[in-house]
Amino acid sequence: MVMEIEINIKNMKQILYLMILFFVVLSTRVMAQDASIFPKGEISNTGNHTGTIWLNELNKPDSNFNYSIAVATYAPGAKLDWHIHPGGQILLITEGTGYYQEKGKPIQIIHKGDVITCLPGVAHWHGASPGSSFAYIATTPTEKGKTIWLQRVTDAEYNAVK
Repeated sequence: MVMEIEINIKNMKQILYLMILFFVVLSTRVMAQDASIFPKGEISNTGNHTGTIWLNELNKPDSNFNYSIAVATYAPGAKLDWHIHPGGQILLITEGTGYYQEKGKPIQIIHKGDVITCLPGVAHWHGASPGSSFAYIATTPTEKGKTIWLQRVTDAEYNAVK
């Protein structure tokens, strides 16, 4: 009987080790799937936002391609000021939950996998929700000019989410 108990304890330990190994492998795969394929970049110090935003310019416009591509990563609650892209912009949301608002319209809650089309000449802002980081890949045509920065997003505007 003592021998049976020792064998059962040994079997239980093996089962426990296998379960731990299984969960470690599973969680590593899940984390690898959620990891960004581009690094965060440098913390932006441009003064056209509130909170911490990292920017990684993947492509700057040149004589061959007249658009920029960048990755922006926002800490929870971080947001850009109101602004206009003369040539428009497309945002491919890659992480978290954020907000997007065009002047005169309600705030949209946006999530990983959403695609936002910022129309040329339309004042808007975007940023992270209070409880989530937020990231996107942005492509911005530059032939019509650089981003025009406007006023800060007020607390009342940011908190107007419904």
